Amino acid sequence: MPDSQAWLPADRLCAPPAPDLHDWLYLDKGSLTRRLTELADGAFSVEPLNEGWQVMRADECAALDVAEGSEGWVREVYLRGHHEPWVFARSVAARQALEQSGLDLPHLGSRSLGELLFSDPAFSRGPLQARRYPAAWLPQDVRQSQLWARRSCFSQDKLRVLVTEVFLPALWQAARITT
Repeated sequence: MPDSQAWLPADRLCAPPAPDLHDWLYLDKGSLTRRLTELADGAFSVEPLNEGWQVMRADECAALDVAEGSEGWVREVYLRGHHEPWVFARSVAARQALEQSGLDLPHLGSRSLGELLFSDPAFSRGPLQARRYPAAWLPQDVRQSQLWARRSCFSQDKLRVLVTEVFLPALWQAARITT
């Protein structure tokens, strides 16, 4: 039986999400930024919360295939629609690979990382995985348990950028989806 705390592909989840949620988590393989911008009728923004060099979590190190305890660039943002936080996003890249790549993550500011990754044909996206996101990993102002999250890894040569997106209740309200 699959571990309920693990990141899993859609066909391995113990309790699969409802069809509308499944669409957001797995079926839409395009840019989440574009989808949120459409839903918000253009009233979309990125709010940086926290970014800098820090030790990555064990699950992130495993996904990036680096030693546990490795340092990486960590960027946490809210993706907002109509000024409401709709998605909490956390992106990480291992330090050595990022520094060798020339990708300038530290100076993204309020620009969308997703748009950058999707607009660069040199990046390929790995499979989507999902799970219920641990409340302790969320910012205090949106902290609650049982929120759905998805993640995928974007690769370019030796650089891998792990992008995690946690879907917040305000998004489901805006999309008129019952969770």
